[in-house]
Amino acid sequence: LQKVYERMISERKRIAEKYRSEGQGERAKIEGQREKDLQAITSEAYKQAQLIKGAADARAAKIYADAFNRDPEFYSFLQTLESYRSTLNANSTMFLKTDSDFLKYLKNASAR
Repeated sequence: LQKVYERMISERKRIAEKYRSEGQGERAKIEGQREKDLQAITSEAYKQAQLIKGAADARAAKIYADAFNRDPEFYSFLQTLESYRSTLNANSTMFLKTDSDFLKYLKNASAR
């Protein structure tokens, strides 16, 4: 009787292990498909982002070119203001010649 129980237990363990093994195989297959799908989605999103960025860069370049063609002096003024904004802050210390192009609009402002 003990041998019968042991064989039944052994058979049930074997069946359970078979199901576990099949489940692990299915899990690996699902995870592989998930990774593949994730990579495809990420790649497509990156591609779309680059296309949008490229279009925006092209539009910005056209706007800058149009602005320069309309009024080169005003365009130069805007570019200089952008340089001031990105370079100078409350704690900035710079040593420049008084005839520096970088200071040309600041000098003109103080003369007014």
